[in-house]
Amino acid sequence: MNVWKHKVLVVGGGAAGMMAAGMAAKAGAKVTLFEPNDRLGKKLAITGKGRCNVTNQCSWEEALKNIPRNSRFLCSALSAFTPADAMAFFEAYGCALKVERGQRVFPESDRSASVISALQRFLREGNVEICRERALELLLRDGQIAGIRTDQGPRYGRCVILCTGGCSYPLTGSTGEGYELAKSVGHTIQEPRGSLVPLEEDGNWCARMQGLSLRNVAVKLFNQKGKTVYEDFGELLFTHFGLSGPTILSASAHMKPDESYRITIDLKPALDEQKLDQRILRDFEQYQNRSIEHALQDLYPRTLIPVMVEQAGIAPGTQANSVTRQQRRTLLERTKHFSIDIKGPRPVAEAIITAGGIRVKEVQPKTMESKLVAGLYFAGEILDVDAYTGGFNLQIAWSTAVAAGLAAGSRHDWEEEET
Repeated sequence: MNVWKHKVLVVGGGAAGMMAAGMAAKAGAKVTLFEPNDRLGKKLAITGKGRCNVTNQCSWEEALKNIPRNSRFLCSALSAFTPADAMAFFEAYGCALKVERGQRVFPESDRSASVISALQRFLREGNVEICRERALELLLRDGQIAGIRTDQGPRYGRCVILCTGGCSYPLTGSTGEGYELAKSVGHTIQEPRGSLVPLEEDGNWCARMQGLSLRNVAVKLFNQKGKTVYEDFGELLFTHFGLSGPTILSASAHMKPDESYRITIDLKPALDEQKLDQRILRDFEQYQNRSIEHALQDLYPRTLIPVMVEQAGIAPGTQANSVTRQQRRTLLERTKHFSIDIKGPRPVAEAIITAGGIRVKEVQPKTMESKLVAGLYFAGEILDVDAYTGGFNLQIAWSTAVAAGLAAGSRHDWEEEET
């Protein structure tokens, strides 16, 4: 009979996996991290367009307000490892940080490689072993975790932490395999779907303005009952399929499956209707003998003009001094309420994060341990929690990974014997 060695196996070498592995080692465990990719943090490397929005400089309570689903489940983890703690951690491991608009925190280098390097230093400090193997099965003994079977054979350990991510950006390794591993031992999987994802238009207005980026616009998302479910101010992008950009990605987090939605855009939020009407009249007077397209060149970007002219019911080429009061009124209304019918979100593979995942009622909120299988833990995007843009999703990864890593690394019941 051999006495159990206290060994923690971490499956997945992304943000949560690296943090969990390092924390388990810090707690005193012998840790092996399994990642089949040729490098760690592959998805982390492309986060925030390669800059990596590490966290948000806010209180943990404020962070909770930016988590639309299952935020109460995260109270313990976020209060134990706060955004301030995350910032202190990365600074301590050589990643200098800076704070930008919206309290978003980035590495001073503007390179996600700085964040990954900090995590790798943490792993080296804990003598974490890295194995380029793919986990295929969870191994149980008497209903408890005994290890994993990889494509190279069985690997035994007292605890397993699943940090395999969701199913967005599958080329980075987030293929949803972790869901199947959890499901195989009895866990319920809330259907994964894209969140923080571009939206497809039900029409072709956006395609006509493909590539046009707008700043400082006000965006509202309406459900099929006409209720405003989200509003934001900032940037958006017209694409060949519909809409993208920060305001649109955040809006997508509020959408429910199988419901229809509409986006309205206030193209000139700094102007009320009276001031906007005066502005349009002034432009029409300045260009009274020119075409409507020419008269609008100071008000709208070039690719937006023909769309606005058509939406206002004005014939192309009409002289500015021939535009009727009703047409001008329609133009004003379209400027303040440019409406786009939404067909639905783009595929989950194009989403920044995955909504859905392991049902949180089956997980201990303080330790991230499974309530169904002793010794099995979860961290990061594999859980059914997701947040808005601004660094909150990575903060979820850090906080849940710290909880899981410390709990798994400091278990007191590992002295059981192996037969």
